[in-house]
Formats: sequence, C-alpha cells, structure tokens
Amino acid sequence: MEQKSIRDAVKERYAATVKRGSLFGCCKPSGVMEPEFIESASRVAGYSDTELQSIPDGANLGLGCGNPVALAVIKEGDVVLDLGSGAGVDAFLASNKVGESGRVIGVDMTPEMVERAKVNARNNGYRNVEFRQGEIENLPVESSSVDVIISNCVINLSTDKAKVFQEAFRVLKPGGSLVVSDMALLEELPDYLGSSLEAYIRCIAGAIRKDDYLDAIKRAGFEEITVVGESHFPAELIAEQPMLKEVVATMNIPISEIQRIGDSVVSLKVAAKKQLN
Repeated sequence: MEQKSIRDAVKERYAATVKRGSLFGCCKPSGVMEPEFIESASRVAGYSDTELQSIPDGANLGLGCGNPVALAVIKEGDVVLDLGSGAGVDAFLASNKVGESGRVIGVDMTPEMVERAKVNARNNGYRNVEFRQGEIENLPVESSSVDVIISNCVINLSTDKAKVFQEAFRVLKPGGSLVVSDMALLEELPDYLGSSLEAYIRCIAGAIRKDDYLDAIKRAGFEEITVVGESHFPAELIAEQPMLKEVVATMNIPISEIQRIGDSVVSLKVAAKKQLN
C-alpha cells in the first residue's frame, strides 16, 4: 500500500463520517452509528457520564479507543495539543481543565473534521480552543510550545509513526508529557489482512506491534515511558457491533480466524515525558 493512497483514503472516509453522520472508525464499520452505541462504546473507552454530558452535541463521534484526557495530568494554564482531534471531543474535555488562562490546539488533516470542530467550539462558546488543519507527521505548531500532548486512536492510521513521535517531541516543552490511547498488536496480523487498505482505514492493519510502538516513542527522545493501560474491547460489544464485520464479509475471512484476530489487537494507553534540559 502506498502512503499517499492510504492518506487519501483515510481523509475520504473520515470526511464521509462528518458529511453523512456515519461512523467508519475503530469501533464500528460503515453505516449509521446509533447514539446509544456511541455512548456505550465511549463508556467502554473510558469516558464518564459527566464527561460525555459536558461536551457539545456532535463532538463525540465514537471514534476513540480510550480517554487520554483522564490519564493526562493537565493543569490550569497549560497548552494542550490534540493529535487527530476529529470533531473535538478530547479537545473540549481538555479545555475544561486548562481554564481561561490555558489553551487547547486540535490538529486534524481532514478539512471536514476541522470545520465540524470549529463550529462546535463557536456555537458553544469555547474561547480557549482552536483547531488547525494539518498532518500529525508535520505539525503546524511551534517547537517547544506545548505542555501536554494527547491523542486518541489516530497514530495507528499514520504511515510514518516514527515521524509522528518525533514531531510530538519537537513541539513539547522540556518537562512536557505525552499521553496516547491507540491500537496496537500483540502478534502479527495475517498477510491478507495486513495488506488490506480497508482494514488499514478501520484502525486494524495500520496498527503495529506493541514493542515497536513503545520503541518508536523511545527513539523519538521520550523517557519515563509507561504503559498505563491495555485492554481488549468486551466480547459482547464486538459481537453486537463487530469492528471487523465489513472487512470479514468482503474478504471472506473464516469465522475461526475472527476471534484470534480480535485477541491480537489491544487498546494501548501510554504516557511518556520529555525531560528537562
């Protein structure tokens, strides 16, 4: 798979997410996502009812695999950067923590996502949040300007994960922290799935081995790298809304393989620090 074709396909799919009110993310294949399932999947990912009720309508598209804001130490006055901010769910949660003296920057490469997030911010009076269109491999953010970086189930979609972490390290202030929730592999996927563009878009084929993921963070310069959580999605949730359903149907994957593939993919929560000079 070529990097450009992957990036274009991801942008097209997530643009359709906004335009059609449908979700094509890590937790659900194509088709309309019911509000009840969005709430259920969000709770599984780690969001509380209080958090879900505090954000603008339309900000939560059910695309996450964790709750990095809950895991990060975010203080009043901090500058927070959200990599792959989507419609703004985590950026808005972070804005409540940084207060009027702080600032949250969301970066997303999909214009339609950025526009949705801007409308959400404008219509709900968020003055300490801004959204910028850009690639997480080439962040439109000044060096050493951010206190905390968060990201939620997005870096797995990048074709150059090492560059993402290098850019994250660049824009963090010395002493700053990185907290991400993402999809990772405990063992290699079958070749027929690993080479599938459709599986890549759905956060499956783009995931890399857990050890390689942590090593990419280390090689970027981060220290104090800690796995703060690792989980599979509950079996009943996968059974009701299987994230592999469309891929399985299209590729005729044997039923016996589905559980094994599901057991190979985990939601990984990682924290790391950029040391003081």
